[in-house]
Amino acid sequence: MVRVMVPATSANLGPGFDTLGVALELYNVVEMEETGVGEDVIEVEGHGEALTRPENNLVWQAAQQVFRRVGWRPHGLLIREAIGIPVARGLGSSSAAIVAGLVGANALAERALGRRLLGREEILAMAVALEGHPDNVTPALVGGFTVACLDGGRPLYLRLDPPPGLEAVVAIPERPLETRRARGVLPETVALADAVYNLSRATLLVAALATGRLDLLPAATRDRLHQPYRERLVPGLGAVIEAALAAGARAAALSGAGPSVIALVAAGGAEPVAQAMEAAFQWHGSHCRVLPVRLAAAGARVL
Repeated sequence: MVRVMVPATSANLGPGFDTLGVALELYNVVEMEETGVGEDVIEVEGHGEALTRPENNLVWQAAQQVFRRVGWRPHGLLIREAIGIPVARGLGSSSAAIVAGLVGANALAERALGRRLLGREEILAMAVALEGHPDNVTPALVGGFTVACLDGGRPLYLRLDPPPGLEAVVAIPERPLETRRARGVLPETVALADAVYNLSRATLLVAALATGRLDLLPAATRDRLHQPYRERLVPGLGAVIEAALAAGARAAALSGAGPSVIALVAAGGAEPVAQAMEAAFQWHGSHCRVLPVRLAAAGARVL
């Protein structure tokens, strides 16, 4: 039996659409066990019964990819999932499931076969192929802040440690938002001025994180490529971001495809930002829960 813990993630961070991400200390824990019985069984804690069916379960589906790759399959597989990452809220739940399935299945096969199998780069490539883009799966696998892209279909990334003294607040609306719907409102083309606007801020954001210039984060996390279009799906998005900044946040942005909003705050500064974000969402008719959460330096790991 193996046990894997995978962190939540927040992608885009404003201007870094499908490119930037950060790992958060909010986790899914997945156990995999070879039972010796022919039928696979999936048990899920913290979500509905639908995820117990293989056709709906990304952990199981990712695990099958590994078993096919390495040429070994368990005789009967039991998967137990304790889901701590809210589903369809823009916090990387699907990426966490994919990474957990890949890492867990690889570890289970390694123990059965008594040798090393897939390396991190192979697992990342498989994760990106399943998810379709690298922004969430990369920090879920390696932790920290990540910059990722695809080069000829091959994922490339760099990882940065979270700056000391920087934490997060996440406001999570009650109503989910499917990524497919959030992508559906985006235009196929954008103005050159908007592309330059985002390019300048995304590069500034990476440089600010790398050099500790946290004073640049409010300007560096502005966006024109996706947040303005998604605001009609997340009522009050702009107001929540501005409320977080006014309450002292270093930065605030839609988390992934939404509807959650993430704010980056100095250590000890979470409470006023959390209160401001919750009030702004409520003013626009959305109930939410607000979580202070640390940035995760570590990604997926076998416990």
